[in-house]
Amino acid sequence: MRHGDKVNNLGRTAAHRRALLANLAISLIEHKRITTTLAKAKSLRQYVEPLVTKAKNNTTHSRRVVFSYLQNKNAVTELFGPIADKVGERPGGYVRIIKLGFRRGDGAETAMIEFVDFNEVYNPNAGKVKQAKKTRRGGRKSAGASAVAAETATPVAEAVAAEEVVETVASEPAVEEVVAQAEEVVEQVETAAAEVEETVAEAAEEATETPAEEEKKDEEQA
Repeated sequence: MRHGDKVNNLGRTAAHRRALLANLAISLIEHKRITTTLAKAKSLRQYVEPLVTKAKNNTTHSRRVVFSYLQNKNAVTELFGPIADKVGERPGGYVRIIKLGFRRGDGAETAMIEFVDFNEVYNPNAGKVKQAKKTRRGGRKSAGASAVAAETATPVAEAVAAEEVVETVASEPAVEEVVAQAEEVVEQVETAAAEVEETVAEAAEEATETPAEEEKKDEEQA
């Protein structure tokens, strides 16, 4: 009896149990859902979820650790590729178990185990690919550098704004000078127009006087 034993040996030796779970994990990764007994599904969930968590950190060391469990290159590539992209923002609980009833023949309780993010019936956002969060050693340094850059950018922006204000203040006297010059030009134009009008009036008066004088001269000669 297995009282107090949390590990279900599934009636197999340790090596046989590891091989069974590795094969079930490979099938689950390739097909995204499989049907098996409820006891095997529960053991498979405990076996495969830590591997999915490892796959979220796509490094050479993580790939080697996962490969030591699965011993299948195609399954490792699939796990670190589409599966890791879809479960990138999920903190855990990557698979679900759905009971299917009892099997005919031996009456074993069966269940379907599947990846949560690949079920389009229960998850409407299953078609959207989520990028996995990738960690870097220089993450904190880059955050500190961005903060320093923001701090240095603020005084520079203030200095540029102050220079613009000084330029606007300095340009005000220049504008006043331009306005004064324009007023002088307008006055000169007005005086020139007045002089032209006076000359035109004088010429008109002279033109009216000359015919009258000619008539007087003709009368005197006659």
